[in-house]
Amino acid sequence: MVMTGVIIIAALFMGWLFSGYAHVRTGNVSHRADELHTETDAREAAQSEHEPQSKLRRYLFSEDHKTIARQYLITGISWAIIGIFLSVLFRLQLGFQHLNLDFLRPLLGDWINQDGKLDQDFYLQLVTMHGTIMVFFVLTAGLSGTFSNFLIPLQIGARDMASGFLNMLSYWFFFTASVVMLSSFFVPSGPAGTGWVIYPPLSALPQAHRGSGSGLTLWLISIALFIISQLLGGINYITTVINLRTRGMSFSKLPLTIWSFLLTAILGLISFPVLLSAVLLLIFDRHFGTSFYLSEIYIKGEALPNMGGSPILFQHLFWFFGHPEVYIVILPALGITSEIIATNARKPIFGYRAMIASMIGIAFLSFIVWGHHMFVSGMNPFLGSVFMFLTLIIAVPSAVKAFNYITTLWRGNIRFTPAMLFSIGLVSFFVSGGLTGIILGNSVLDIQLHDTYFVVAHFHLVMGAASAFGLLAGTYHWYPKMFGRMLNEKLGYAHFWLTFIGIYLVFFPMHYLGIAGFPRRYYAFTSYDFTKGTFADMNAFITIAAIVTFTAQWLFIWNVVYSYFKGQKAPQNPWRSNTLEWTAPIHPGHGNWPGKLPAVYRWPYDYSKPGAIDDFIPQNVPYSLTHSSNLPHENEQIALEKEVEAQNLNDPFSQPH
Repeated sequence: MVMTGVIIIAALFMGWLFSGYAHVRTGNVSHRADELHTETDAREAAQSEHEPQSKLRRYLFSEDHKTIARQYLITGISWAIIGIFLSVLFRLQLGFQHLNLDFLRPLLGDWINQDGKLDQDFYLQLVTMHGTIMVFFVLTAGLSGTFSNFLIPLQIGARDMASGFLNMLSYWFFFTASVVMLSSFFVPSGPAGTGWVIYPPLSALPQAHRGSGSGLTLWLISIALFIISQLLGGINYITTVINLRTRGMSFSKLPLTIWSFLLTAILGLISFPVLLSAVLLLIFDRHFGTSFYLSEIYIKGEALPNMGGSPILFQHLFWFFGHPEVYIVILPALGITSEIIATNARKPIFGYRAMIASMIGIAFLSFIVWGHHMFVSGMNPFLGSVFMFLTLIIAVPSAVKAFNYITTLWRGNIRFTPAMLFSIGLVSFFVSGGLTGIILGNSVLDIQLHDTYFVVAHFHLVMGAASAFGLLAGTYHWYPKMFGRMLNEKLGYAHFWLTFIGIYLVFFPMHYLGIAGFPRRYYAFTSYDFTKGTFADMNAFITIAAIVTFTAQWLFIWNVVYSYFKGQKAPQNPWRSNTLEWTAPIHPGHGNWPGKLPAVYRWPYDYSKPGAIDDFIPQNVPYSLTHSSNLPHENEQIALEKEVEAQNLNDPFSQPH
């Protein structure tokens, strides 16, 4: 366990150090580039910088949204490696139940029992921490924290977030939550082991189970800190999009990435406080003698005094947050995919307004379908039918997005960059995983399949793999803007195919296990006669596929690190994209643009427009310069260009500090 801790701490520290060093490096390059400007441009660039700050303040506790985005990215990737590694450990137990795991004893210590197997309690703790890390620390903070921070100011033409200080606090609350969660591995009872959904009464009684001890208390504290981080970030994202858009950037001209980040922030602002209340009430039950979730409980034959509570209350609170959380995770990935598919298909995104409407519909419906997670909780059958109806309706806006992606790809001049491949892979997972969601949305079928491997397969495809592919696609696409270097394409192709095939080989067979009745979270399938020896080869196959998929991720890590130092230098606009971030300097300083902010005249998807000189027209190009490709209603916009230029942005960076 000591060695495990050293590895994890080293990963997080290197992430923190790397993100800070990246800011030093890009900042120095941007200063050298400024020397090439004319005297006027140099003066304007100087006005775009903050007052002098200490290195600690500038590079570590930075308020620059780009540095904070890099901090989120590297910390999220570090957690992803840890989370996937934990899943490989418990897959070894499931896939090879007779395998002696003593070779892991130097790493895991007493968590390997005398028989050379994973300790049964530790198995449940691994499952719990894997789910917690991947859902919260990777797919929520790592994805949304990275790209909302990095892209919102750059794509709407803002100098920075509305509050750089709150933005900095948001990351450091996340980092503190990470440290607290990490520390739970080192308490005597080990980390939380009640499942990532921490259902009471098991989670409400510290004496109930080893995974219910002090490690779970640290879990609750960590999640509370994490929620504060997300609320600070969400308030910043919403305020920035509404108030800091550049001249001409109306809501109808926002990239779909910004729409997805805005709606995600709204979802988080509404749903995360509900989880916080559930967590606080659980802390009260554990440590202050209350009975919000407890009633008529016996421990080893001894009756506890708790009366009047209900564990079902916790389920309602958790899943009122939990289902919007699915879309807090997937909506940013879908927004990233929209931008990458349109750019690399060299076509306008099909159904721009329909895509926005579908995201709004998904966001609204996500708050009224939480009960489908509770079909087996004893709810009234009529209420179950209402939740089933609403659940099936949410498939409509989801299908709109899928059909619009496919139509955008149809007959496009497609460039198969690694980012494009990961985006297409996301659409594949979203469709295949979403189809099984229709099955689970039916209460009659869900009662049979609940808590089986069918559910594991479903949400890992539609939520886990799809969102992870959004994170990877975004990293491949915007790495040149983040770090000024190009990633290696050949390594990117190898990474995609190994990961894409590996994920399907891991999770597609689980549907069969679930239909056969195999329950999730079981340490060994020896409790029932029908599972003894059944599908043993399939479980071994899944484990081998999981190990290969995990190994493939090191190609990505190597690519990110090596390219940072040795990669090809990025040009100004490597993907010939239309959005504003590619109009900023290759290494933008704090303030993003030297001098005046760009103005916006058109929507972000003018690709392959008939009559245009190039197959892309950036948003900051006026219609008065593109007469040959203008449509009749676009020529009418020429008269409004002076009004756009004259808009007052109240730019605080335009004044010397």
